[in-house]
Amino acid sequence: MVSMENKNNVTEFILRGLTQDKTVAKVCFSLFLVFYATTILGNLLIIIIIKTSEQLNSPMYFFLSYLSFVDISYSTVAAPKLIYDLLVEKKTISFVGCIAQLFAGHFFGCTEIFLLTVMAYDRCVAICKPLHYTNTVNKHVCGWLVAASWVGGFVHSVVQTLQAIQLPFCGPNEIDHYCCDVHPLLKLACTDTYITGVIVAANSGVISLSCFVVLIVSYAVILVSLRRRSSEGRLKALYTCTSHITVVVLFFGPCIFIYMRPSTTFSADKMVSVFYTIITPMLNPLIYTLRNEEVKNAMKKLWSRKVKRSEK
Repeated sequence: MVSMENKNNVTEFILRGLTQDKTVAKVCFSLFLVFYATTILGNLLIIIIIKTSEQLNSPMYFFLSYLSFVDISYSTVAAPKLIYDLLVEKKTISFVGCIAQLFAGHFFGCTEIFLLTVMAYDRCVAICKPLHYTNTVNKHVCGWLVAASWVGGFVHSVVQTLQAIQLPFCGPNEIDHYCCDVHPLLKLACTDTYITGVIVAANSGVISLSCFVVLIVSYAVILVSLRRRSSEGRLKALYTCTSHITVVVLFFGPCIFIYMRPSTTFSADKMVSVFYTIITPMLNPLIYTLRNEEVKNAMKKLWSRKVKRSEK
């Protein structure tokens, strides 16, 4: 077996980043720094509220706390490096660092896809089979579903990383992106990458598309079951699903655009990637808190407890 050192002349990659314009880069630095801070604080707040509130003990909030943790992790894979690179002239990343970033990005990204699918299943059972909900989606089942999401994300990421790590790189080493991903690396490989590209598209694209189809079917079943309810019951059920549907559209749309296609790159890819790696993780806690009375009430109680402690 040929060693990696013999296959590759490349020890580091140069990232072109989001923009070459220094003025635009400074504006982006300020924006993304605020976005990343909001992502960390917003998702941490969601986790703290769910863990400390006695009212938020249903499976939906159990899954939401893990979604917030994944959002923090997923954003951290790319955002700090992107923010730092906006202020430096030469944006470099080692070969090992690039592969690690690729692995982590796909690991947390795919885990989020599976978690969103699990949350749709939870809503489907809660609305369509309310009498069997507590027995069907119990703590044991919730734990297994979350564990399966993590394992699924890990397996997917291993497959993607193995495809990239086996490629020979002999130069050039400039990646037209702000982070390491499979498609930009395929473009630099010194070999025919058609088969690898098909495997990558099948792995990422099929997972994204199949989970999206499962989500659509779940909500179709919910809509059909709601026809037998009163108008008030329909509105209440739809209200609880709206936040999740919004997050699904914001996350799955860009993912399908990037990965459900052959190994080609478009000029819009970087901006689309920014959306699902930085913007969506920031919006998720806002979407779930602004449209959820239970979370807002728990937040108010947490705040009032802190105020009372500070007054003592």
